[in-house]
Amino acid sequence: MAATERITMTMRELDRFKIIQDVADGKLKPWRAAERLELTSRQVRRLVARLREHGPVGLVSGHRSKPGNRRLDPGAADRALSIIRDRYADFGPTLACEKLWECHGIRLAKETVRKLMTEAGLWIPRRQRPPKVYQPRARRACLGELIQIDGSDHRWFEERAPACTLLVYVDDATSRLMMLHFTQTESTFSYFEATRAYIERHGKPGAFYSDKASVFRNVKPGKTGNRVTPFGRAMYELNIDTFCANSSSAKGRVERAHLTLQDRLVKEMRLRGINTVADANAYAPSFMAAYNTRFAKPPKSDFNAHRPLRPDESLDVVLTWREPRKVTKSLTVQYDRVMYLLDDTPENRKLIDRQIEVWEYPDGRIELRADDRVLRCRQYDRLAEIDQGAVVEHKRLSHVLQVAQALQAQRDNRRIGKAPSRTHRGDSTRTNRNEAEPGKKKQRKITQADVEHVIVDLAQRRQTAKPADKPGRRSAKAEEASAIALPVQAPTFDTA
Repeated sequence: MAATERITMTMRELDRFKIIQDVADGKLKPWRAAERLELTSRQVRRLVARLREHGPVGLVSGHRSKPGNRRLDPGAADRALSIIRDRYADFGPTLACEKLWECHGIRLAKETVRKLMTEAGLWIPRRQRPPKVYQPRARRACLGELIQIDGSDHRWFEERAPACTLLVYVDDATSRLMMLHFTQTESTFSYFEATRAYIERHGKPGAFYSDKASVFRNVKPGKTGNRVTPFGRAMYELNIDTFCANSSSAKGRVERAHLTLQDRLVKEMRLRGINTVADANAYAPSFMAAYNTRFAKPPKSDFNAHRPLRPDESLDVVLTWREPRKVTKSLTVQYDRVMYLLDDTPENRKLIDRQIEVWEYPDGRIELRADDRVLRCRQYDRLAEIDQGAVVEHKRLSHVLQVAQALQAQRDNRRIGKAPSRTHRGDSTRTNRNEAEPGKKKQRKITQADVEHVIVDLAQRRQTAKPADKPGRRSAKAEEASAIALPVQAPTFDTA
C-alpha cells in the first residue's frame, strides 16, 4: 500500500489544482483554463508539466514556510528594542523611530517600530485602549451665563426655496432658544448680524460656546502670528468669552435643538406658507416663544447673567471685519482688488510704510483707520468696467470700446479669496478665487496676443454682418429708366 502524504493548500491553490488536472486529463483546453485562472496559456502549460512531474505538490507555492527577503534582521530588531526599552520606553512609535535614526543610525519604518513596541508591551494600539468616558456636564446656574451657538445647513423651506443656514443660540442653563437667524451660509458677517440682534434683545452674555469652525477658530496664524478671528476679536472687545468644543456632543443642547427645529420649524413654516429668508426671520420670534413655553427648563438661579452695553461700547464699531494694510509711498492702500488713494496731507504722509486698518462693515461700507481716526480716501477700482452707452458715439472710439468690452468678458472679475464672505448680502458662495473661472483669465494674465485675437474676431464679425452696398445715384437712375422703359400691361378685371 502506497504511503499517503499530507499537503497543505489554500482554497485558491485547490481550485487551480482542479482546473490544471482537467487540462492534464484532456477535459479542458489550455486557453480556456488560462481565461479562468487569469493566466497566460504558456503559464498554464508550465503548471501542467509541473503537475505531471511532481504531482499536486508542484502546484503549492514554493515560498511557503520560508523567510521573506525583506524580513527584519532579528539582531537589528533586538538591538532597536533594547535601545527603546532603555531610553525611549515612554516615547510614541513615531518619535522613537526618529530618535533611533538621529541618535543611533538605525533606520526603521515607524510601523515596524510600532509593531516591535506593541509586541514588547511598550505601546497599546488605539483599538485596544479603553474608550474615553465623556461624563455629562452639569448645566450652568444662571440664564445667559453660557450660550451655545451653531449653524444648521438644511432645506428649511423644503422644495419651495434653496437650502440655507439657520444660526441657533441656545441657553445652557434653561435650553431656551435665545436667537434664530436665517442666512445663506455660516460666515463672520452672518454671526455679526445674529449676535447684534441677540445683544440688542437680551444684552451681553457671559460666554459663547461654539464648534471649531473657521469663524471662531483660526488654525493658521496670520502674518503677525495672531490666531484670533474677527469674531473672537469682536467678542473680546465686548468682554464676552468664547470657547470651542472638542466634539459635537460637548454642545449637545444646540445639536439636539437642530433636530427638533428641522422637524417642527420646517412644518410650521410650510403651514404658514413661508418661503423666503426675510419672512422666516420675521416669524422666528413667535416660534421661539412657543418653543420655549414647551421645552425650556427653569434655571437653578433666578439671576440673569446678561449685561447691558456700556456707553463706550458701540456695536457698529465693534462688529466689523478688520484687515491690516501697509501704506505705500504713493499714499495708496489695496484691499480686495480695490486701490484706495489717500489725500496728500502732512498727517497722511506720516503713515507711509506704516500699517493701518481697513474696516469693512456688514452693510458693505469700507473705512480706512489709523490712530482711531477715519482717513479720507478715493476709490480706484482695478476691475472697473466700461459702459459704452454712456460714451458719446464716435466713428473710431466705438470700435475701441467694443474691444475693451470683449476683453472684460474674458476677465475674471471675482474678488480675492482672502476677503470676507458676503453671502449675507446675497453674494455668491465662497469658492477658491485664487484660480480663475473656467474660460476666463485673471487681469494680469491677459496678454497682447489676447488683445490681437479679440481685434481679429471683431473684425471678422463686422465683415460678416456688413449689409450689401446701396446703389449710387447713377445706378439708381439707370434702374429707374429701365423700369420706365418696360411695357406695362393693363390689369384685367373680371366683371362677370
